[in-house]
Amino acid sequence: QGQLVESGGGLVQAGGSLRLSCAASGRTFSRYGMGWFRQAPGKEREFVAAINWTGSTTRYADSVKGRFTISRDNAKNTVYLEMNSLKPEDTAVYYCAAGPEGVRLTYSTVTYWGQGTQVTVSS
Repeated sequence: QGQLVESGGGLVQAGGSLRLSCAASGRTFSRYGMGWFRQAPGKEREFVAAINWTGSTTRYADSVKGRFTISRDNAKNTVYLEMNSLKPEDTAVYYCAAGPEGVRLTYSTVTYWGQGTQVTVSS
């Protein structure tokens, strides 16, 4: 019905930066809240960042606040995650997500998931 496809993951040294992109297709996500989650092997999927449909409001997990920036371009049906000052504990598969606008984006409220992109931060 709709697809979210992440790109931009890779291997980076601690202190480095990566920019993840999430391209939507199959439908427009312009009026959805969108965000990013991550999951390390054997760990639960955790919230990273969210942005409302207009881009006027953002929310971040405490662990990434001040280091990561989420943004979106509705004309391109794309959401981004700029990651700076990366730490080894940021290593995970990062998933793009979308959910109903006006509903706090959590694992339970997500209605669309991307396939994930691997981010590995070496020490």
